[in-house]
Amino acid sequence: NPMLGQRGCRLGIVFPEIYEMQVEAIFRAAANCTDRGIRVLPDVMIPLVGHANELKRLRQLTEDVASRILGDRKADIPYKIGTMIEVPRAALTARQIAEHADFFSFGTNDLTQMTFGCSRDDAEGKFLSHYVDQKLLPFNPFQSLDTEGVGQLIELAVASASAVKPDLKTGICGEHGGDKQSIAFCHKVGLDYVSCSPYRIPMARIAAAQAAVDNTV
Repeated sequence: NPMLGQRGCRLGIVFPEIYEMQVEAIFRAAANCTDRGIRVLPDVMIPLVGHANELKRLRQLTEDVASRILGDRKADIPYKIGTMIEVPRAALTARQIAEHADFFSFGTNDLTQMTFGCSRDDAEGKFLSHYVDQKLLPFNPFQSLDTEGVGQLIELAVASASAVKPDLKTGICGEHGGDKQSIAFCHKVGLDYVSCSPYRIPMARIAAAQAAVDNTV
């Protein structure tokens, strides 16, 4: 499973020049757009964080690059720095991680892989259909969110992070962002948004509206 390897923030900490290059590109693009009269609000998302110290260090790197590239214009280009919660430990220690984050995006595809302990490609290609057919699992957890396991991690993370930073923006991205049942759960636990592939946006909007109506009746 590549989630267990040297990728995401792990790669950025060992080779910080990679993240410096990417962050510099973001802020140079933001400055260029601003010069052309286009207002941009960059969100810099640090992936695969499992410990607060990872985000703390890479947030500082991002801030340093922003200061170097934007200089006196830093106040004119507001930006946020957050992380994608893809590792179970990040969900369990969300209170500490939230101290260094402006937003959380729950990467539910990878969080599901890490929670179930299997890669999606391996599971769907080999044994997952047998589990569903034999009623060992009620549905494919990579298509509809496993609210009892993965969902519990999300709910715990949102509650503990909001306790220390009430204005923290939270949402999910991935396959589940276009699934009706998953969207209803996200609304229930207080997420601010869902993100999904373009072709699923109409369905996601309808599901989000239905969830909002169901919770006001």
